[in-house]
Amino acid sequence: MEKTVKNKIFSKIQGRGRGWAFTPSDFIKDFKRWEISDSFEDLTNENKIRRIIRGLYDYPLYSKLLKKTVAPDMKQVANALARKFAWRIQPSGETALNYLGLSTQVMGSYIYLSDGPSKKYDILGQTLEFKHTNLKEATLQNKTAAIVVQAIKSTGEGNITPEFLNKLKEKFSDKEWLKIKKDSIKAPLWVYNYISEIAEEEENK
Repeated sequence: MEKTVKNKIFSKIQGRGRGWAFTPSDFIKDFKRWEISDSFEDLTNENKIRRIIRGLYDYPLYSKLLKKTVAPDMKQVANALARKFAWRIQPSGETALNYLGLSTQVMGSYIYLSDGPSKKYDILGQTLEFKHTNLKEATLQNKTAAIVVQAIKSTGEGNITPEFLNKLKEKFSDKEWLKIKKDSIKAPLWVYNYISEIAEEEENK
């Protein structure tokens, strides 16, 4: 039996995995606008996807421990909005440290630097903020490299300790560090030097 449009759209959503956030613009190349709108409405009513704010949805993560869906993945939400509006974004330093598990600070808001307008969103009780700025590292296509660069920059050159570098090193595999090094070549030199130091240690194991 041929799949309905709704099922085709849901298959694409499932293919991206739990936690993925998306907007109609992610489907416009393959489906008509009314097909997307009707499918999203049906899938929301069936509790297969979740409407976060107007025009923004996610395929929610489910906690077996809590026996309920959990809060949206703010990184996924930020990326979905950036795709929709064609913004280039980078996490702020504190946000990057939080994503990497290197900060114990409770996040009051998730902040991204953006070449788009400054905007603030209420994401089911969490604040997501975009701050307009000139992004010197916007050319970093590897989002992992971008997060690492921002985390190191936020910590500050004079505050980088062996303990911090060891914790950071443990976050990624040897292969990932080599890619992070390659993709962060346009980062500030002192930041790139720390990344190179970690990558070379991993390469020489």
